[in-house]
Amino acid sequence: MKRRSFLSLGAMTAAATLRPRVASATTKDIRLPSPDTVHVGGSRRIEIGGGHWVWTKKVGSGSTKVLLLHGGPGADHRYFEGFEDFLPPNGIEFYYYDQLDSTNSEKTNDPSLWTIERYTDEVEAVRQGLGLDQFYLLGHSWGGLLAIEYALKYQQHLKGLVISNMAASSEAFVKHVSKIRSQFPESVRAELEHYENANKTDDPAYQKLLFEKLYKVFICRLDPWPDPVQRSLDGWNQHVYNVLQGRSEFEASGRMKGWDRWADLPKIKVRTLTMGARYDEMDPEDMRKMATLVAHGQSWISETGSHFAMYDDQQNYFRALLTFLQG
Repeated sequence: MKRRSFLSLGAMTAAATLRPRVASATTKDIRLPSPDTVHVGGSRRIEIGGGHWVWTKKVGSGSTKVLLLHGGPGADHRYFEGFEDFLPPNGIEFYYYDQLDSTNSEKTNDPSLWTIERYTDEVEAVRQGLGLDQFYLLGHSWGGLLAIEYALKYQQHLKGLVISNMAASSEAFVKHVSKIRSQFPESVRAELEHYENANKTDDPAYQKLLFEKLYKVFICRLDPWPDPVQRSLDGWNQHVYNVLQGRSEFEASGRMKGWDRWADLPKIKVRTLTMGARYDEMDPEDMRKMATLVAHGQSWISETGSHFAMYDDQQNYFRALLTFLQG
């Protein structure tokens, strides 16, 4: 038998085999979204100017809309995945987005773009691209810094602001994390100083010390870490972190050095929730103080959680957040 005849016969046989299965399905068995567009599960690229773009994704549907700003700097949206089990069931629509040079967004590898001012304007470009207005902005850690900056420049677009696990100045952060460090055993402090003095903070031994003495107690107290947290930090762009933060959590020697918005907090007029935790890198008293300085503030402090209280004090974290979002 010729090859062409064999292939034709095979195609006919396959079609005959499949045809009864297709015919057995009825219209009511299959639900399809509207055919007037290509469906991508809520993912979109947003142009942010200068020929650059970032990745975003819509999750859930509702009249209350929340844009999430991840931390790092240089981490990504993935550690927010736990929000999917809490916000959409309560009728809240939210948006992930990876900041420039983070996991799903454009990799420019251009440190000149990694400034507080440009990232703040990036958030506004994302807002415009998504068509959001009178929305809630939630920033966690470094994302909390950006949330403060955004509110000071663009708060006319906000319905409310959530500053999660971030103080109002880099000095306040360094002061508290230095206090934590002072409580480490002397041998641990000496070992940290050894690597720091040699400018080897990227050494695996130094990173292991950070994980054991700082991260496991003040970043996330669960063991093992939840999968979204682990994947997000595995993909952390350390170059972005080093340029903005510095060599490690114990200093703010990068472009965040000298950042201070304590005196400007009264300019924030929208409803604001500050969220902190007893075992956080950030001083929970700073979270309380910030809530008293904005015009319409309130605070929530976890008594058992850490920097990722959204996981290690999850039920209480989301109860407080949802209460705020539902007003």
